[in-house]
Amino acid sequence: MREILFLKPVFKQMIWGGNRMASEYGYDIPGDNTGECWAISAHANGDGTICGGTYDGVNLSTLYKEHRELFGNSKEEVFPLLIKIIDAKADLSIQVHPDDAYANVNENGSLGKTECWYILDCDEDATIVIGHNAKDKAELRSMIEENRWDELISVRPIKKGDFFQIEPGTVHAIKAGTLILETQQSSDITYRLYDYGRLQNGKPRELHIEKSIDVIECPHRDRTAENKFDRAGDARVQTMVTCPFYTVKKICLKGEAELSMDGDYQLFSVIEGNGTVDGTPVKKGDHFILPTGYGVYKLSGEMELMTSFTRGEQ
Repeated sequence: MREILFLKPVFKQMIWGGNRMASEYGYDIPGDNTGECWAISAHANGDGTICGGTYDGVNLSTLYKEHRELFGNSKEEVFPLLIKIIDAKADLSIQVHPDDAYANVNENGSLGKTECWYILDCDEDATIVIGHNAKDKAELRSMIEENRWDELISVRPIKKGDFFQIEPGTVHAIKAGTLILETQQSSDITYRLYDYGRLQNGKPRELHIEKSIDVIECPHRDRTAENKFDRAGDARVQTMVTCPFYTVKKICLKGEAELSMDGDYQLFSVIEGNGTVDGTPVKKGDHFILPTGYGVYKLSGEMELMTSFTRGEQ
C-alpha cells in the first residue's frame, strides 16, 4: 500500500505538565498542564485516529485489528509500540516499570514497559533520574523506608540530543524543564516509588512501594546507546538503539534522500524542520506510519525525524 497513514495525537493533562506542546508544535492542547502527547498510539487509554486518506477517522487500534496486512500480518495481539512527546514543566514522580512476565501476572495480562528517551529540548541546568545507589534489595528497602531519597536516587545532567534506553526495573524520572520523545512498548503500567509528597485534588497520589521493590534491578546497570551512523543521499541516519521490542533511528536531512523501509511497517515523528515524503508535505509535530509494502520512500527538505520499527517475527 503506497499511502502514508498520518495520526491525530491524543493529549493528557498532568499535574507536572506545561504548554510547550502548543508553543513548540502548534498543537491544540486541552490546557496549560498538558504533559503528554500520545502521538502514535493504539492503546485503550489513548487511541489515536488516522487523519486523511482511505482510513480517515479510523482509530489505530481498529485499523490494526481489521487490516493486519498493513502491519506485516503481525502476530502481536495489540499494536506493539507507543510514541509520546512529554513536556515536564515540573518533576515527574520517581518510578519504575515491570517487564512482560511480571506485568502479565500482576497487571491483568498487560505488556511490560521497555522505553527510551530522546531529549528534544531542556533547560540549561536540566537533570534526569536514571538508576539508584542501593547494592541489594535489603539496602533498597531500608533506604526507601528511611526516606533516604537523596542518597538512593542517581541524578545526572542532560542536554538536547541525549538518548537513554530505560529497561524494565530501572528507577527513573523526567525532571522539570525537559521535553522528550519517548518510544515504548504499548503499555500504561507505571509503579510510582516517590512523588515528593505532592497533592492532587488535596490527596497524595498513589504509591506502589512493594511492586516497585519487586521489580527494581539491584544493583543498577547503565545501558548505553548504540550510536551507529550511516548515510543515504543527503541524510545522516543514526541508529540509537536496537532491543527485542524496537529499533529507534534518527534521520537528519538537508536535501534529498531515498531510503528503504527497515521493518514490516515504520513509525515516524518529525521533530525539527519541514519537507516532503514522496511529495507529501510534512512539518515539525507530524507523526505518520508507512505501512507494509510501501517500499522505498523519498525524503526532501531540511528536517529531523525519529523513526522506529519492530523486529517482526523471529
